[in-house]
Parts: sequence; structure tokens; C-alpha cells
Amino acid sequence: MVSADGLKVAVVGVGGWGKNHARVLKDLGCLAAICDLDATRAKELADKYGARSYSSVDEMLGKEGLDGCLVCTPTKTHAAVATKVMEHGVHTFVEKPMSFSSKECEEMTQVAEKKKLVLTSGYVERFNPAVSDTKKLIEGKMYGEPMMIEFHRENRMPLHIKDVGIIYDTSVHDIDAAMFLFGNRPHVVFARAGKHHHAFEDFATIMLGFEGQKVAIIASNWLTPKKVRTFSAVCTDGIITGDFLTQEIKVDHADATITPRRQFQEPLTLELKNFTEAIAGKANIVVTASDATNVTRVAEAAILSSNTGSPVYLDLK
Repeated sequence: MVSADGLKVAVVGVGGWGKNHARVLKDLGCLAAICDLDATRAKELADKYGARSYSSVDEMLGKEGLDGCLVCTPTKTHAAVATKVMEHGVHTFVEKPMSFSSKECEEMTQVAEKKKLVLTSGYVERFNPAVSDTKKLIEGKMYGEPMMIEFHRENRMPLHIKDVGIIYDTSVHDIDAAMFLFGNRPHVVFARAGKHHHAFEDFATIMLGFEGQKVAIIASNWLTPKKVRTFSAVCTDGIITGDFLTQEIKVDHADATITPRRQFQEPLTLELKNFTEAIAGKANIVVTASDATNVTRVAEAAILSSNTGSPVYLDLK
């Protein structure tokens, strides 16, 4: 794999998904340091990948001349950690959601703009070939206009997610994918959610209304024993169905069914490659801070709608 031009990138938080980021950065040739409150965990992973370990973000920022940093800590710490990193002049990637608060997202964006830094968030499905190929088909109007996109994301509850519910942890992926595929932002959100096993909601159905009568339906739960990650895009002249896990898509059009073949690619690798190329000035960042902020605004609206039983109308920038 091509080295990321001698860049020095760190990962903060390797208790969950962050350890995968460390692995990919190692493969890209730019992993410099790993930081985690659990010093033993940080050292074990750093030793494995030939990086330096820290249990203090301040110490790491003081000792490492970093180009970039991935913030993979619990959601409610994202803003504080990312802001500290950016105040040191370091380009920042924040795992999704960028924050549970759109106000915090806006404040983080202001810091990034002031410091002239890249700020992005980990909406990894943008880089899933099933999604990117569907986007190309939609943009090429191969099968008419997309009118309805439906997402199903199901699995048993992840034990390490304790500070947010399924909307912020899981549904946000499909909120982002819906806006990406439609190329637009919703103007109304209606949701129903509840909790069975978790302190926060562990199942939710969200409806997003877009202009031109277009709609996205997002169904997520942490109750189903089988892992499901699928979507279907109903267009005026066909339907595109996709699987996030296998990366396969199928197109049903008139009397024909088409199943394009492609090589499997790890979305996380593509995502972090985009981040490293962006901070090196070789590419535009795919998921902007504005994109991530709008996802949080929609998630906020979904929770409000579920709590009140009413639709929430939005005017997203």
C-alpha cells in the first residue's frame, strides 16, 4: 500500500472502532502515535504497530509534531478532544457523529476555519462501493429519478456504546447516505423510537422528507440477532438494491436484472486515504464539516420528533 507521504497521524481512543483506524493508518504508513486513557491498551496496540503510546492527549500533542489526528473517543467527548487537537494546529478526523450537539459541531467548525484546518467526520458508508456505485447510477439517471430510499440496519446491541442510543450511533450512517444519494437535504423529519435493553433508544424508524415528494425511510435496531445492512433505491424506471456488508448491488430494470461485479474494497481504508490526501493538499475532503453538522441536526430532529410525536421541519444550510 502507498505510504501517505511521511505524514504523522495519531489515533485518540482505541477501545472500540479506533483500533481499526490504527491498523489502517499503519498500512498507509503514517501512524505516529496512539493515545488512550487506558495506558496498557494504548501501549499494547502501539507496540503492535510500531507507534508511540500515550495516556494523555496533552502530553501527546506536546511531544508529537502531528499532521493529523483521529478522534475515536466516546461521542460526548468529541468536541472537547477535537477542539484541543485543532488548537494545536492539527487536521482532525472525528468519528461519527461529529457531536451529539449541532451547536458543538458549529463551534468545532469555527475553530477549524479559524485555524485553516481540515475537519471531517467518519461517515464511512460514503466510501462503500455499494453506495458510491449507486450514486453514479443515480447521477447518470440510468434508471430515472430516485424517489424513495429505504435503509435497514440491524444487529445485537454493541456493548461498548454507552453514552448515546441507536440514532446517534447507527441511524446517522443512513441519514448521511440518504442526503448523499439524493444530493439534497431533508426539510422534514418524523421518527418513532423506543428502548428495550439500552439506557437510550435501541430501535428507531425515521422518515426524511425531501423536495419533490422524495422520501428516505431509515429503520435501525439493536434487537435482531442477525446482522443486516441493506438499502434499496426506488427510481422511476428501476430499483437499485444494495448490501453494505457484501458491497453487492442489484438493479431490477424492466425485464432485466443486472448485478455489477467489482473488487471488494475496505471503506475505512478509502476513507482514511481521503483524509490523508486532503491534509497533504492532494484531494478534497469527501465528508465536510457542514455535512457532518447537518447529519447531527437531522438526528436531533429525529429524537425530538420521537419524543413529541410530531414532525420537525428543518432549514438546513
